[in-house]
Order: sequence, then C-alpha cells, then structure tokens
Amino acid sequence: MKRPLTKEEIAAMKNSELAHYVDHTILKANATESDIVTLCKEAKQYDFCSVCINPYWVKKSAELLAGSNVKVCTVIGFPLGATSTPSKVFETEQAIRDGATEIDMVINVGLLKAQAYQDVEADIAAVRKAVGNKGILKVIIETCLLTDEEKVKACELSVSAGAEFVKTSTGFSTGGATVEDIRLMRSVVGPTIGVKASGGVRTAESAKAMLEAGATRIGSGSGTALIK
Repeated sequence: MKRPLTKEEIAAMKNSELAHYVDHTILKANATESDIVTLCKEAKQYDFCSVCINPYWVKKSAELLAGSNVKVCTVIGFPLGATSTPSKVFETEQAIRDGATEIDMVINVGLLKAQAYQDVEADIAAVRKAVGNKGILKVIIETCLLTDEEKVKACELSVSAGAEFVKTSTGFSTGGATVEDIRLMRSVVGPTIGVKASGGVRTAESAKAMLEAGATRIGSGSGTALIK
C-alpha cells in the first residue's frame, strides 16, 4: 500500500508519475471488447496502477495484461450494493479465479443508514474472506448518499472488517469524490489504510488535490487525460 504523499512530493510530481496512482477505469454498460483492449493497451503504455472493469471483462483483461505490472481490479455488488452477501461472495470468488487481484465492493447503503452495523460489517468481512490472500479489498461507501457521521461509521466498519482501502464512490450515483470527503476518510482510517478517490476526477489538478487531501489511489475513466 502506498503511503499518503506529502505536499512537497505532490508538487514535484510529473503527470506521468501520477499514472502509478490511477486505476484506469471503464465501467459503462456498453463497453465492448475493443474498448477493453484499448484500456489495457493504454494501461501498459502509461504504467497505470490497474485497470478497473466489470467482472465479465476480468479474464480478458488478465490475459491482455499478463507479464505487465498493471493489476486487474473489478467491482462487486456494483453499482447499488444491495445484492445479497452470498451473491457478492460468489462474484468475488469468480473474479479472483478469472485473475482479479483487486476487488472494489459496494456496501449495502440501506443497511448502513438503518444503523444495521453488524450486518454491514459482516457483508464486508464475507467478501474480504472470499478475496483471501489473492488480492486486496476496497470498500465503496458511496459518500454522496451519506451524512458525515455515516461516512465515519462506514470507514470504521470497513477497517474492522479487514478492508485494505475505503473508496468514495461508484461514479454512478448522485455525486463523486470531493476533497472534503477524502480528508474526512483519511482522518478516520489513519495512515496505513488506502483511500481511493473515484467519481468526477478528470484532470491532473483535481487528481493531485485528492492526493494532497490524503488519497492514495485515484479511480478515473479519464486516465489518459490526467497524465497528458
């Protein structure tokens, strides 16, 4: 896990170096195999941290990225988080078999808002167990739907369930990442848990602002634009 960067390190960072912190993403429903091939080609060319794709494309992406440093990340219970825990576990196990090494799962937002905290934590923990030692788990808390108090609780539950990252957003709800949310999430999880800013990060300037606030990973469907 990369540690949070200092202001001085971010100020000195070249846009090309920013790629190492970016999950190069395509999650739209109409993505074709050609789109996935292009995504993986760009990820290798610019040395992005990972590609983030829907589960159907994990196996293809793993084949295309074999031998490279680029990781394969996929999404679970996406984008609503309201699928059953067994469904999330099955999805995760299949994704790991297909070659994913990073899992971005969506919490059950309704359970969190109902203060069913044990159920939320159990949901996350079950997916973490399914990942095992084959990868890392990022938990999407969908900040735009939560109060600050709920964001804090979602982060606490994610950490206690064993997640390696907390992540702001799916990019498919009413809002995306904000600097304020990144600062809040970082203050809750401390320096050793990853924080991923996702949703609406489309420029190098906005990406660096997220890093300065405490993000250690950026999810973006505009990865090449960020570094160019």
